Amino acid sequence: MTRVIQWATGSMGRTGLRRIIDAQGLTLAGAYVYGSKKAGTDAGLLAKREKTGVLATSDRDEILALDADVVLHCPRITQPYDALVDDVVALLESGKNVVSIAGFHWPDAHGAGYASRLREAAMRGGVTLAGVGVNPGMVVERLALAASAMSHELDRISVFETVDASGMASPEFVFGLMGLDSDPAAKDIREGPLADLYGTLFSEVLHFFAAEMGGKVTEIVPDHRLTLAEKDIETAAGPIRPGHVAATEWRWTAKTDLGPELLLSILWTADPSLHGDDRQGHWTLRLDGRPVIRMTLDIEEGDPSKPPSRALTDATIAVAINAIPHVVAAPPGLFAFHPPAAWSAA
Repeated sequence: MTRVIQWATGSMGRTGLRRIIDAQGLTLAGAYVYGSKKAGTDAGLLAKREKTGVLATSDRDEILALDADVVLHCPRITQPYDALVDDVVALLESGKNVVSIAGFHWPDAHGAGYASRLREAAMRGGVTLAGVGVNPGMVVERLALAASAMSHELDRISVFETVDASGMASPEFVFGLMGLDSDPAAKDIREGPLADLYGTLFSEVLHFFAAEMGGKVTEIVPDHRLTLAEKDIETAAGPIRPGHVAATEWRWTAKTDLGPELLLSILWTADPSLHGDDRQGHWTLRLDGRPVIRMTLDIEEGDPSKPPSRALTDATIAVAINAIPHVVAAPPGLFAFHPPAAWSAA
């Protein structure tokens, strides 16, 4: 039986908590919460399950002292990007494997200093760190690169993500981390902390892409775009005002020393109809070269009574839960899933 600590109990964390409690091969060893309101509450009640006997705590030292195999690390990504590193280093040094959905996908993207601190902490603890998720973590790293094995010649992989934020109820997430309803006349979010945060996070995808093909990134070219509301747009988090940001497209092109490029476009929108028919799928992938390969991936909620955002939450936590046995069994250090037989220049 694998002993798991759930770290953070927001929307993602509560789903993780339920999956741990319900799983046959996992047992809940602890639950870390931010702030004091949830502290002392039985973790089962936080997850809308029967009581587990495990009480949530906001005391990090209490979590570090627990006997556990792995931590399911589900905090919200924060500014600056490296704000979560101290916690992860402490968890690793305490002898706990960490499976995170909040970054850590390819730490080497940020240079030897950043990566070595995490790698050395894992080695000291005799454990493994893995950053997983759907994007980053799955779409480019495990799907697009696997499809590249069908390429005789490869010029570019383009990945277009579209996320409908209209049903998301968290103002902090929609207006804060997504940047919707910001006023570009007062502050252009394409420059500054938010752009830096996403540039750092998604650079891990870009560098992983090059590394898996046996090369390296030579240049990353940002081309971020905003769509402004022409009228009031109602969302579950609140209204988008005319002239304010109704959609953010975070967009980068990574050039490599091998030739192939990766175009990564992340569109978060309050209204998908603003973008025509080209951006209606959740992900659209195109591999240009010989042959041309196209794929569309949609993740949908099957229960119409539930919010559409539940589908992506379920998928993200499923990737993390399914990674646990692989991470626990891996040698100490930094872990990543590697696609089979990706394209190479040979």
